[in-house]
Amino acid sequence: MQTHGFVHSYETFGTKDGPGIRFIYFLQGCHLRCLYCHNADTWNKGEKTKMSVDEAFHEIEKVKGFIKSGGITVSGGEPLMQAKFVLELFKKCKENGIHTCVDTNGYLFNDDIKEVLEITDLVLLDIKHIDPEKYLKLTEVELEPTLQFMQYLSEINKPTWLRYVLVPDYTDDAEDLENWAKYVSQFKNVERVDILPFHQMGAHKWKEIGRAYPLENCRPADMEDVKKAVEIFKKYDLPLPDNQK
Repeated sequence: MQTHGFVHSYETFGTKDGPGIRFIYFLQGCHLRCLYCHNADTWNKGEKTKMSVDEAFHEIEKVKGFIKSGGITVSGGEPLMQAKFVLELFKKCKENGIHTCVDTNGYLFNDDIKEVLEITDLVLLDIKHIDPEKYLKLTEVELEPTLQFMQYLSEINKPTWLRYVLVPDYTDDAEDLENWAKYVSQFKNVERVDILPFHQMGAHKWKEIGRAYPLENCRPADMEDVKKAVEIFKKYDLPLPDNQK
C-alpha cells in the first residue's frame, strides 16, 4: 500500500535550502509555535494536499535534469512528523542518484527518524536559541530534545548545516550568541553555519490562519545585527558561508 504525505507546497528551483539547485517539499505539521514563524500555515498536518510517494517523486522527475548539482530538500513545517513518507520518498531519490536533505528543528526522534537519517545526505538543523527558558518562550517547547538530536547527528557523523534566525531583542543577545557558538563549535560534523536575519515576510500568513502575529512590531535584523553575530561566531571558528565571513 502506498505511503502518503500531507504537502503544503513545493519549490522547483530552490537555492537556499542546501547545496546547488534543489527541489523543495514543504510538508504540513509542526509541534513548535515559533514567535517568528514565516510558515504558520503549515502548523496543522491535514490541511493541504495529500500525495502518494509516487506522485511526489513524479514531480521531482520533471526537473531531475535541473537538480543534478543539487537534489531534494524536505522542509516544513516539520517534515519528520511524516517520517515514513520522507523515508519512502528518499529511498526513491537514492535509487535515482538524487542528493537528499532534511530541514528540521530536531524536536522529534524515534526509530523511524533514525531510518530517515541513514539515507539522508545532509541535515539542516535549526537550534533556535541556547538558553532553555528563552527557547521555551520562543517556541513553546523544550530545548533538550533538539540538543539530543544534535548529539546523535554528531555520533553518526552526519553532515550538518546549522541555521540561526537572528531576531532583534529575542535571539541577538551577545552572551546568548557566545554560548550558542561555544556549544556548536564542539561538533566536527557541522559543515556550515548560516545566520538568517529576521524579516516580516511571513506576517500575512498569521492573519490568514486567524492568529495575532506576536512580532508585528519587531524590526527586521539589519547588517549591523548580522555583523555582531558574525564576529562572535568567528571567534569560535564556526564555518560561515563566504557571504558572511
